[in-house]
Amino acid sequence: MTAEFAVALPAIALVLAACLAAVLVVAQQVRLQDAAADAARALGRGESEGVAATIADRVAGGARLSSWQEDPFVCVALSADGAGLLAAIELRAESCAVAGGL
Repeated sequence: MTAEFAVALPAIALVLAACLAAVLVVAQQVRLQDAAADAARALGRGESEGVAATIADRVAGGARLSSWQEDPFVCVALSADGAGLLAAIELRAESCAVAGGL
């Protein structure tokens, strides 16, 4: 093993760890967006906020839910902390659905 390789190896490991952390955060953001859409549709059907929070928790796991009305829509915002090395990043997803829909 050469000295150049020994110096470059920690940098390569750091870049790979950052790439893996970025992939995990993107996957978590997609789950968060899906959970927000599911929770908004549940509230639009007339379910309680507790049921919508349970649905969001099942899909995204540990997300904080807030909802509001914008006639004729009901909207949901979910927020959660990032994962792994990027845990300091706060992720947020919003979705709206027609209130009284099926």
